[in-house]
Amino acid sequence: MTYLVTDPLYLEHRAPGHVECPERVLAILEHLRDRALFARLTPLPARDATEDEIALVHDRAYIALARQVSERGGGWFDADTYLNDRSYAAAVRAVGGVLAAVEAVRAGRDRTALCLVRPPGHHATPERGMGFCLFNNVAIAARFIRKRVLIVDWDVHHGNGTQDTFWDDPTVWYLSTHRFPFYPGTGREDERGRGNILNLPMDGDTSREEFLRRFEAAVRKAGREFDPEWVLVSCGFDAYKDDPIGGLNLEAEDYRAMTEAVRSLGTPVVSALEGGYSLDGLGPCAEHHVLGLLA
Repeated sequence: MTYLVTDPLYLEHRAPGHVECPERVLAILEHLRDRALFARLTPLPARDATEDEIALVHDRAYIALARQVSERGGGWFDADTYLNDRSYAAAVRAVGGVLAAVEAVRAGRDRTALCLVRPPGHHATPERGMGFCLFNNVAIAARFIRKRVLIVDWDVHHGNGTQDTFWDDPTVWYLSTHRFPFYPGTGREDERGRGNILNLPMDGDTSREEFLRRFEAAVRKAGREFDPEWVLVSCGFDAYKDDPIGGLNLEAEDYRAMTEAVRSLGTPVVSALEGGYSLDGLGPCAEHHVLGLLA
């Protein structure tokens, strides 16, 4: 079985016309229901993260700013990243949803979890939100676990916030596949941190076969050289071929292949939603990811 974490509060974070919208989560849930996968998933309630937990990664001044902006009715951190009056509460519960999954998996019943949380997180740096992201859900979870954690990020965009967080921390390895050059401009192969950063930049013409070959080789390398005790997945579905923002030629079934590569490491796996903006493609991509988690 695999835990499934989501919460109605995640749907209350929205800005009119924004591509990072509540309908993304609803499209995934509807597809999983139609494919009769809910019976194979264990519902797990989200919880609110504490400020101390969020501060494992983020500066307290930034946490206070996000709360204040949301309490005043919202606003924009940059051209992409917004808050409304419910965004801070949703972001606190997004962090807490991933932490709840870690706690449940650590208790030992199910070994995998899928967290359909919003807002996403991997662009959020310790000092600020950007790229649709407020708090870095996966980075906070890695610090919360306090063991050897491999973060696998297959969003089409490089997770600059996650890389910044762990640049000097060899207890966490960060493996990212991403389109390059592309937003946010980071993620070159020579960005290595203390040897714990594995960037796999791909150009827009990279075939799915080449993508999977490079990804699977990097997962094996991380397993061999780092021997992780946990894997956290920054699970963006925007490398899917028909994504309106990114696209890296992947088919929906490729997410099962990537998930199975990660599962082959033999560790607990907790996956948290990042990007993915094709409302038609999100469901099939998530379906194959879930099948890989259940395998």
